[in-house]
Amino acid sequence: MNGLLASLQGAVAQGVLWGIMVLGVYITYRLMDIADLTVDGSFALGACVCAVLVVNKQVDPVVALLVSAMAGLAAGAVTGILHTVFEIPAILAGILTQISLWSINLRLMGGKSNIPLLKVETLISKFVKMTGLTQSQASMIIGIIAAIIIIAFLYWFFGTEIGSAMRATGNNEDMVRALGVNTKMTKLLALTLSNGLVGLSGALVCQSQKYGDINLGTGAIVIGLASIVIGEVLMGRLTSFYWKLTSVVVGSVTYFVIRALVLRMGLDANDMKLLSAIIVALALSFPVVLSKYRLRKEYTEGGDEEC
Repeated sequence: MNGLLASLQGAVAQGVLWGIMVLGVYITYRLMDIADLTVDGSFALGACVCAVLVVNKQVDPVVALLVSAMAGLAAGAVTGILHTVFEIPAILAGILTQISLWSINLRLMGGKSNIPLLKVETLISKFVKMTGLTQSQASMIIGIIAAIIIIAFLYWFFGTEIGSAMRATGNNEDMVRALGVNTKMTKLLALTLSNGLVGLSGALVCQSQKYGDINLGTGAIVIGLASIVIGEVLMGRLTSFYWKLTSVVVGSVTYFVIRALVLRMGLDANDMKLLSAIIVALALSFPVVLSKYRLRKEYTEGGDEEC
């Protein structure tokens, strides 16, 4: 039982930290209707920048988090410029940036595929020393605090004039452009902000797991999409924008809890990518199947009443 509780605590902690990345994916995927594949690269970028700064440069871990977020902002800006200025399709622009970031991350790491943070202090380890909590508990608390702050910021930001213009661009780009809004700028800003959050999440996960790896972001976009849909299924009836943002983090936690439980049941760790694909497929197909079922049921009941 203790082993199960420890696994669940670790899953919740990772779910909250990765949930910040999912918030970034939510901005592009749901609000802007952009399939941004930069995420896999910018997540690893945040982790690599954080690891290099904390280990090689002895930078304060909080400062390292901020610099990692700025690195993510830069990666998102590159994708945004490729898409809006040079009119490269968004999905291809993201792929180009993601591929480039693999080489950039490797150079940042000095040619090493990973850098351990076992011998240096991180924000998590400092909190553990202060409170006496376990690594998982400290990661969970810091992740929750960070998620609350970011959700509050996004709720405020998307209520501003520029934030509302960004949301409107995702809903109806032609109408917004006709109103005189520069939609290229709103897309660029959305991609930049999104990847800034992804980079921050990568840095937090790096400090939590105590290592930075160039492959850390592999499959991040899949996790992001699955978490968004799971959150919408669980909290779909709550229509407030604040609760929609919260549902994203809840979906991420649920995703990692499911993974932890399946691993506890004996699934080979090498099959995790297959499990992730299945979870995403089920999460994406469930709303469609449910909608068709309801429509068919309403049609059948309407036909019976007429008879």
